[in-house]
Amino acid sequence: MLDFSSTQAARGPLRHDMKQLLQQVSGGEIKVVDVPAPKLLAGCVLVRTAASLVSVGTERASSEFARKNLLQKARMRPDLVREVWNKVRRDGVVSAFAAVRSRMDQPSAPGYSSAGTVVAVGAGVTDIRPGDRVACAGAGHAIHAEFACIPRLLLARIPPNSRATPEVSFDHAAATTVGAVALHGVRTADVKLGDVVGVIGLGLLGQLTVQILKAAGCRVVGMDIDRSRVELALRLGADAASDSSTAFSDACMQQSGGRGADAVLIAAQTASSDPVNLAAEVARDRAVIVAVGTVGMALERRTFYEKELDFRVSRSYGPGRYDAAYEQKGVDYPIGYVRWTETRNMEAFLQLLADGKVDVGALITHRFPIDQAQSAYDLITGKSQQAFLGVLITYPERVEETRRGAIEMELAATGRTPAVDAATSVAIGLLGAGNFAISTLLPAIKRVGGSTLVGVCAANGSHSDHTAKKFGFQYGATDDDRLIGDPTINTFVIATRHHLHARQVLAALEAGKHVFCEKPLCLTEDDLRDIVLAYDHESQVGRSGARPLLMVGFNRRFAPLALRLKSFLRGIHEPLALHYRVNAGFIPADHWLNDPEQGGGRVIGEVCHFVDFLTFLVGVAPIEVEARSLANPGKYSNDNIICSLRFPDGSQGTISYLANGDKSYSKERVEVFGGGAVAVLEDFRRLELVSRGRKQVFRSLLRQDKGHRREWEVFIAALRKGTDSPIPLAEIVTTMLATFALEESRSSGRPISVRGLPRDIQSQRFEE
Repeated sequence: MLDFSSTQAARGPLRHDMKQLLQQVSGGEIKVVDVPAPKLLAGCVLVRTAASLVSVGTERASSEFARKNLLQKARMRPDLVREVWNKVRRDGVVSAFAAVRSRMDQPSAPGYSSAGTVVAVGAGVTDIRPGDRVACAGAGHAIHAEFACIPRLLLARIPPNSRATPEVSFDHAAATTVGAVALHGVRTADVKLGDVVGVIGLGLLGQLTVQILKAAGCRVVGMDIDRSRVELALRLGADAASDSSTAFSDACMQQSGGRGADAVLIAAQTASSDPVNLAAEVARDRAVIVAVGTVGMALERRTFYEKELDFRVSRSYGPGRYDAAYEQKGVDYPIGYVRWTETRNMEAFLQLLADGKVDVGALITHRFPIDQAQSAYDLITGKSQQAFLGVLITYPERVEETRRGAIEMELAATGRTPAVDAATSVAIGLLGAGNFAISTLLPAIKRVGGSTLVGVCAANGSHSDHTAKKFGFQYGATDDDRLIGDPTINTFVIATRHHLHARQVLAALEAGKHVFCEKPLCLTEDDLRDIVLAYDHESQVGRSGARPLLMVGFNRRFAPLALRLKSFLRGIHEPLALHYRVNAGFIPADHWLNDPEQGGGRVIGEVCHFVDFLTFLVGVAPIEVEARSLANPGKYSNDNIICSLRFPDGSQGTISYLANGDKSYSKERVEVFGGGAVAVLEDFRRLELVSRGRKQVFRSLLRQDKGHRREWEVFIAALRKGTDSPIPLAEIVTTMLATFALEESRSSGRPISVRGLPRDIQSQRFEE
């Protein structure tokens, strides 16, 4: 048996497989697979799941969409079709097809409502203890898996039992997320004691809504086309219920003395707008109508206008939902200003369960152990042709040690390590298995060949497992310490979120490993200083037998058309005027890249690419930079940046990084003027060179090539030959320093000289 004590879990990964339900995006196939258990993150809680609720509406819709062919999906999501078409026009057919295939190949992790026992708490969590019984929420968090890493504000402690109230079971607590959705719908309707309230749709959500309304002292009238659900609602306390719209209307009038319902909550799921307009018919003058479920909203204006009805849409399970600062960072809303957040709604629903005001047991019709989870999906998609309401997936109380865990223990005991191809000297550990790594980086590494893929690490166990199987890694993990400590790995590829780069680069260098890090190398000058010190130290110590290489993924300088452009410019012996225009597109303000703590912002996170490219073309680092944001207080204010770079040879560069353009237009354009010549590079697919009245045009029609493959070829060649990094570390350092200076200039509004690192921490090769 596995023993996850709080101390053990807090120290490191759960180095054992767990069972998790996954669904293929293409085809909708459901599988229960063994994947690495999740890593405990700061601000989160590690939970051993006891039961998880299958969301009949959400998960059935997702399953049905996944099973559709590409044409059917295109008809349902024309917005995605436009995105693909724009990518075809910008990047070429081959690149667009590869991106679509990569997305379609990745499995999704269904589930968003569960309950279980806390086995460990992460840093910053002070009010939850190991052993606490909790209900969990959130898509991507409260998934159908034996273990889950849950942000603190997406869980609520299950009330303890007392003499007056029995213990709330995990089966019942697993419905807490849906219960919070129902509770928030009731709050959105602003109902009061004695109000007559109609509920349209008596599925799981509707039945919970009926019971909550009764607990609030309302008179409740229900409606559903399924007669058995109508009868269940009556047993659970509805004052009236019917399976026809006419009878429903009559009941609302009867219960309200002919005035109509004070509020109507729509808990149905249908593309039809009939429920919304039926609600308008039965509502009294100036009543409130709330769409809680997913329904059509083609409102018949005349009825809404004549009654001056208030139509509202209830957003999930309360304030905090879709707010990354609240859900991911644990920034709670002050109770004096927001009484009922999603977390407090979960707590309130659990209290209703503890007080016996809501009966979930009557709503649970099916239970399936995790090994038989496929049967749950056969049920909700109609394959088994059985009636159902509440569907649970259950999990064993203790998790048996899996085969992979046993293998790891055996390896640890014997000192043996996984096999690495003796014919190659490059054994790779990949940190990060996001979309870029899967769709771009790993395919390039595989095409080049000549290396052994040993281990891959991602915070999400299903991602690491999928990546390991797809690309042939020997194992997947959820904790980078496991890869750092693997003696068979001599080269690390880092493709995690930006805030992790510095720590992981330092750990790899201190272990004597070679490092290939995606941009940016780090987010602060202090981190850059530490990396340079660590690199110098390892170069002098030489524990790995050779000086470690450190390279950053500034791939554009290795693109075939970029190399041709560079060769063209070598014949020009005077200052250049360079302009790099980037049609970057808008990203939401709460996107991780815009988070200073995770992404560093778009200047540090992305503009560093273009600083490096202009430095590559000029052949020397800039000595002064200036950056200004466009004077626009709207959503693009931090995404539209004009950067100026002054080089010591007199060259001047401009980077226009813009989010306010049309995404269907070309993304990147480089123009260079000098020595009577002009060069224009368009999206790394077309290069135009003009000199002495002669024009040369070079094209890449089917595939955009930004240099990822060539970048890896030269890096692996340097590893094999023991030569210096293809991008000298001095250039990497100066590019990062120039980028930091751009961010400082953008904030201060003045030009900034590009500082060098202090001489007391530099080796000779970094001195001016």
